[in-house]
Amino acid sequence: MNCCFSVGHEFIVPVGILARRYRAARTKVMTQALTTPELSQADVQPLLTPAFVRVREFVRETHDIFTLKIEPPKVNGKPFLIRPGQFNMLYLFGIGEVPISLSGDAEDPSVIVHTVRAVGSVTNALSRLQPGDMIGLRGPFGSNWPLAEARGHDVVLVSGGIGLMPLRPVVYHLLKHRKDFGRIVLLQGVRTPRDLLYPLEMEAWSHEPDVQVLVTVDAADATWTGRVGVVTTLFKDAVFAPARTMGMMCGPEVMMRFAQREFEKRGVPEDQLYVSLERNMQCAIGMCGHCQFGPSFVCLDGPVFRFDRIRRFWEVREA
Repeated sequence: MNCCFSVGHEFIVPVGILARRYRAARTKVMTQALTTPELSQADVQPLLTPAFVRVREFVRETHDIFTLKIEPPKVNGKPFLIRPGQFNMLYLFGIGEVPISLSGDAEDPSVIVHTVRAVGSVTNALSRLQPGDMIGLRGPFGSNWPLAEARGHDVVLVSGGIGLMPLRPVVYHLLKHRKDFGRIVLLQGVRTPRDLLYPLEMEAWSHEPDVQVLVTVDAADATWTGRVGVVTTLFKDAVFAPARTMGMMCGPEVMMRFAQREFEKRGVPEDQLYVSLERNMQCAIGMCGHCQFGPSFVCLDGPVFRFDRIRRFWEVREA
């Protein structure tokens, strides 16, 4: 007979079932990390319990967004590997942990970069960190952007607000391996000019050969001389070849829903569109159920999904 785990009188689960679910989740995490041919089993050792690492640098991006540059842990003496699109769980003792996607260069093993928006107890506590402070980190978890599949394609990135954070590593990869890809188009929408992320980088990206960066704001102020409107209005000026385009989207789901329709109008096939659904993730190993999406768990099966594989659930509106 299994012992039971209970919280008050609300929920009782046999410990044996929890153990089996944990082992299955761990196997999936380990297997998923091997989807890139360049990696071997010896290279991939996700941390399932926190390793304590030091904050190297704190950068204020906007009034409520900041970047943490963290010294990576060693995993069995090997470099810590994380791919664009994946996330880590950042942990503060006595407060909690939160899933945060990579927002730096995945090919730089010397530092882990996470850009964070301060919206809750954990992220507000993270916003008060100083260089030299220690935090817990476990991961990496989740699926990645399809950069290997995108070789030889034009790549169109569509981001709304903080959706640029998980797409920034994609830009780094595309520019670092420029000859492997066609045109690069970045469509970025934010609420106001003060919410614009990485403005100096985006200006530099826009001057690269065959790179198009279009930015719009929902509401302009006296300092803004650029475009005004939702991000999907930028599609009419985006230059790419639909039949050989890979589209990647991250942002509010309503934004991605309308962006997908714009891709469809331009003739981009569904199986060449990818979305990141970074919603309600809490445990990172499929145990809590907060991020269930149809038959999938976003933390295990995502956060990056190929659109045609989730379309029938995508169309279901939440009650």
